[in-house]
Amino acid sequence: MSDLTTVELLWLEKRIENRIRFGKPASEKIVHHRRILSFLPGSIFAFVRWTSNDFGTILSRIDILRAVAPGQRYSTVPWVSPGGESLLRLAGWPKVERVLQLIDSVESLGIDPADAAPAYWHHAHNRLSVNEKPRAYTRARHQAWLHRHRMAL
Repeated sequence: MSDLTTVELLWLEKRIENRIRFGKPASEKIVHHRRILSFLPGSIFAFVRWTSNDFGTILSRIDILRAVAPGQRYSTVPWVSPGGESLLRLAGWPKVERVLQLIDSVESLGIDPADAAPAYWHHAHNRLSVNEKPRAYTRARHQAWLHRHRMAL
């Protein structure tokens, strides 16, 4: 059993799109028509899933997960093995789109969203799940997170 968390990506035109929006995979391999990305324990990544049928979209979901080490608790997520610590999990295009905008705004600060404070993704989940606007992620918040993280090490 590997210490890595794997995510299976699949794209079938106009049917299924599983993709990573951000994250730093440790490895990648292609198996048939699928890409399999592996993440080290502690890595944070965003996994977007979209599925449709002949009548339109039937699933639109985003999960921001932290890869777990063996023995740690985790939530199961389709296409993710074994699963991950859930920082954010939202469904429905309006909410998914809002999370994608938040990710863009973090990137616009010159910050990799995978390095943003995990508590921010929890905050965004909590606010968006009740249709409230999350606080913006700022450089000052990021610096405070980095300082707290260094102090904890």
